[in-house]
Amino acid sequence: MSWLDLFSAVCLIAGAVSCLFGAIGLLTFPDVAARLQAATKPQTLGLVLILLGSAVHLEVRYASGLILVGLFQAITAPVLAQLVGRAAYRAGSVRRETLDTDHLARRIEHEHGRTL
Repeated sequence: MSWLDLFSAVCLIAGAVSCLFGAIGLLTFPDVAARLQAATKPQTLGLVLILLGSAVHLEVRYASGLILVGLFQAITAPVLAQLVGRAAYRAGSVRRETLDTDHLARRIEHEHGRTL
């Protein structure tokens, strides 16, 4: 067994565990904001680790495609979570008492001239 095989195995297992923790969080967290956190960060990390563990055994031209997939995921997942979170907030699905600071309420109040 080479160091490359060991590195690949560690990345694949760590990626799978990260995705598992994200899925558990998605099922157990109480509200939309917490579930979005579980759906984006550990899932993105898990995917990137799995892609990295797979890419080390491929030729550079094929591995570059996996790198592009990882970059696309890392760029789009936070943007999508932000949009879903704002929509859930405006729909009243976010428990506001769990928020430390509610910047969005102040912004909506300023834009629309009303208190939420």
